Amino acid sequence: MPRYVGRDNVRKRLAPLAGEPGRTTYADGEVRIDAPGEKIVVRPPFGLPHDAVYETVELGPLFEALAADHIVAALLVRLGGYAAGVFDGERLVASKVGSRFVKGRHKKGGSSQARFRRRREEQARALIGEAAEVAVRVLEPWLDRVEFVALGGDRSAVDQVLEANSGLAWLAERTLPRFFTVREPRLRELERLPYDLYSAELE
Repeated sequence: MPRYVGRDNVRKRLAPLAGEPGRTTYADGEVRIDAPGEKIVVRPPFGLPHDAVYETVELGPLFEALAADHIVAALLVRLGGYAAGVFDGERLVASKVGSRFVKGRHKKGGSSQARFRRRREEQARALIGEAAEVAVRVLEPWLDRVEFVALGGDRSAVDQVLEANSGLAWLAERTLPRFFTVREPRLRELERLPYDLYSAELE
């Protein structure tokens, strides 16, 4: 079962194997390590532009990829709040967070349910519109420098924000495959994101 491990911990875990007999295969953005008693696959978060096969445990290209810092835009949205930011490496260099009340789901029937649903939909639309405007304001100045985009929170809410403003279309082209689940898009969640951003997938 794949799991995500912080890049420093990946290095600590694998460093003792460096140079050992075995086979190391770099291909398709991942590295497969076959050593005595060990079979490990590592997928760095930002890809691995190296293709080669070694007849020992060769970790240099992997460690180089894991150590590299990138400029990453982040957009986290759930109904109730949003956070947009830009990271230069693990440092948050631009950010804006906000919240707007959106009613929870209504369980009763009848006309009161219809009124409740309309009110909830109005609140959700207001949040989506506000989040989209903020995202454009925070992220667009970095358009020429951002290498990757991290999306997180609730998928449906994020998709609605991206569709709400054409100024966010460029984010889709640079989005990382991993979707980052967060309970509340707050500043503290944004500040914690680099650990997950730079975590590698191990299996």
